[in-house]
Amino acid sequence: MTHPLIPHTAANTIDPVLEETLAAVESRLAALGEALRARDAEAIDHHSSELHAALSRAVDHFTRAARSGVVPPVLRRRLASASGQVAAQRESLARATAALDRAIEVLMPREAPALYSSLGASDRGLLRGGSIQA
Repeated sequence: MTHPLIPHTAANTIDPVLEETLAAVESRLAALGEALRARDAEAIDHHSSELHAALSRAVDHFTRAARSGVVPPVLRRRLASASGQVAAQRESLARATAALDRAIEVLMPREAPALYSSLGASDRGLLRGGSIQA
């Protein structure tokens, strides 16, 4: 049985640059996820910077490809999935940051403001600078 030849068109080929760009985003996203699970601050910082750069390149390449109308549906789905993963990691980090902020507030409560400062204000935090106020 012979298979009909499928014409070689932009609709059924994947641009290798788009594929490589998206694969870089996916691998950096996975590396960041692992660093987050391991709670490795140095690795989180490193992988988040790499992910940011990879996302920037991907947006540039995909924008140009979209203008030409040559983004295959399979790459669109993968890009949407990566976008969802980025959003989930961002939300997870926001929740972790909020929990950390609450824990720090419990462990190190802010000092109650004084009733009066030398300027009559109730918040000494407004007085910043290198000189001493008398």
